[in-house]
Amino acid sequence: MKAVRYIALTIIGLIVLAIAAVAVAVAVIDPNTYKPQIEDAVESSTNLDLILGGDIGWSFIPLGLELNDVEATLDNERLVRLDQLVAEVDFWSLIAMSPRVNTFLLNGLDANLSVNEQGEGNWTRIMPEGQQTADTAPEPAAASEEEAPAEASSGGTPLNFNVDQIEISNARVHYDDKSTGQSVTLEGVTLTAREITLGSSFPLELSFRFATNQPQFELEGSISAKLTANEALNDFTVADLDASFDMAGEPLGGESVSASLSGSLAANLESETATLSDFTATLADLTLNTDLNVVGFGAKPQLTGNLSIAEFSPKSLLSSLGQPAIETTDSDVLSAVAFSTSIGGSPGTIALSDLTLSLDDTTFSGGASYALANSGIQLNLKGDAINVDRYLPPASEESASESAPAEPASTAESDLLPLETLRSLALDIKLGLGELIVSNLTIQDINSVITAKNGLLKVEDFSGKLYEGGFNAQVTLDARSDNPSWVIGSKVDSVETLPLLTDLAEVQMLSGAANLNLDVKTTGNRISALRNNAKGDIGFKLAEGEFTKINLTRMACQGIALVNQDQLGTDDWGTSTPFNDMSGTLKINGNTINNTDLIAALAGMQLEGKGTVDLAASEMDYEAGLRIVGEIHRDEACRVTDTVRNVIIPVECRGNFAEDPAGLCSFDGSRFQDTLKTIAKNAVKQKATEEVDRAKEKAKEKAEEKLKEELGDKLKGLFN
Repeated sequence: MKAVRYIALTIIGLIVLAIAAVAVAVAVIDPNTYKPQIEDAVESSTNLDLILGGDIGWSFIPLGLELNDVEATLDNERLVRLDQLVAEVDFWSLIAMSPRVNTFLLNGLDANLSVNEQGEGNWTRIMPEGQQTADTAPEPAAASEEEAPAEASSGGTPLNFNVDQIEISNARVHYDDKSTGQSVTLEGVTLTAREITLGSSFPLELSFRFATNQPQFELEGSISAKLTANEALNDFTVADLDASFDMAGEPLGGESVSASLSGSLAANLESETATLSDFTATLADLTLNTDLNVVGFGAKPQLTGNLSIAEFSPKSLLSSLGQPAIETTDSDVLSAVAFSTSIGGSPGTIALSDLTLSLDDTTFSGGASYALANSGIQLNLKGDAINVDRYLPPASEESASESAPAEPASTAESDLLPLETLRSLALDIKLGLGELIVSNLTIQDINSVITAKNGLLKVEDFSGKLYEGGFNAQVTLDARSDNPSWVIGSKVDSVETLPLLTDLAEVQMLSGAANLNLDVKTTGNRISALRNNAKGDIGFKLAEGEFTKINLTRMACQGIALVNQDQLGTDDWGTSTPFNDMSGTLKINGNTINNTDLIAALAGMQLEGKGTVDLAASEMDYEAGLRIVGEIHRDEACRVTDTVRNVIIPVECRGNFAEDPAGLCSFDGSRFQDTLKTIAKNAVKQKATEEVDRAKEKAKEKAEEKLKEELGDKLKGLFN
């Protein structure tokens, strides 16, 4: 026991002697006398020139060091300058193995980092080349990295670290890259923190200015918060966060914009949890609010909470950010947008429920989810009504006919779809819309189901109501090969064509309830390939309609009048031709559409037609015939006799339908020669029939006269 007591007394004595020695050294030794030796030591071991212009001071209780007016130059250029550095540590806390920093003060730090034209940074020249290579050798670093886990796993108690005050003021760091002309400046940095103790909350305040020249941009920021970190440094909290930023420069079009952050954040690295509470982020008049909890920082995090964006005006936001205005047909749109949703879902999936998105006077609601493992997207969204035409750019004041002809495209045709991206898609989308106005068309009760998996995309249902009728379409795109295949099927039931064509293209040529069956297949990933490879049929039937820009009755009567060797006396023929029904089949073969079975029942006539349409050249070559089957008009010159009955009055439709669709069809005089032959044959037959009838009439008259004579003689004899 005496030995132990002697050892303890010896240790205490050594400590007391050490303390006394330090105290004497502080009191007796003036560090300013060693400034030349310190400067020489730095200059001999580095490429720096160190200038200690101010006093060096130190103290015993607290144990502290103070440097003033320090400058380091490299190649006659200032690298670092420091006005003042004060570092004070409580001496007794070091003895107790619980270090406590009384004060850390850094004032007037000015660092200049630069890169020359060859891309070499000046900081790489601080150490001499030989020493720099030795210092950066990988073996010591590897050894220290191996030792670190051993210390961490030693099971020692966490370090109790305490700081009374940290203050950094008027700090500046400038970076200049001469190879690119880029310069970045971080200046006016002020940091203040007090009573920093692990496991307890402490205040922090930070302010700074950041500026770049490419592009020219400036940001002034200030941040205040209360921070907490536990002794194990795996649990952190940021409370009462209040950050504000003022920005200006070229990216903002020269405008000044304010942004802010507020709320509370917490994270625990051991349990892998994080929380955002009452978190608000603003940018100009855009405000985002969220409360969010995260469990798991790996591949399958689980999120719960809510997210909302208060109503804002996208047009005003873009104007505040100095961005070009979005030109729309209706200047009142893009004035009110808002979003809100609840966040949930199983681990690895972000699910949005009670989702509401409003765009001006349109509201969408539903839900969505995103799977992190395969980037799969599920979306179920329904909207009330939207007029897309209001959001389109306004029509150009210069009409197409007045504008200069466009130069032919010199660039090669590009692919239509990114196939690799399509193959990675995993989609399950259901969309609904009460009313959609697009290209002046009004479509109601729209429903669509879209799926995608492993490069196979399907529009399984795309249906709606359209101009007193309805439609349903299905599309399958197989993008699993570099030559994707398309299958398109569609049915249209009882859609009124006149308002449809009028609203779509201001074309008033045809009316009637249209029924279509479309079945088309094609391959390719370019527009030209899709058109060239298209194969399929389009069956159509129109009921109770009319040709609104052409009078086929007048054309037929012109031909009948020629046969009757007469002239039409009617002037008011009108500009339309009604029909009871019209049907046919369009055969699609690449850019060519063929029709051989057009039939339409008109008043006293039957329209029959066949021909082709070249979509590539917008050319039509179509021959139609008006077969006379009964009386077609009250005009005497258009009287239907047996001579013209069942003959065909030819009509041709030829030309560019993109330029003058209304002027394509006219009476076909060249084919009328064949009609005249038929009429002549009918006339011969009619004349022969008339001669036979006359011969029969004469024979009948002679027989009657002979009978009268015989009867007369007999009657005379009877009365006599």
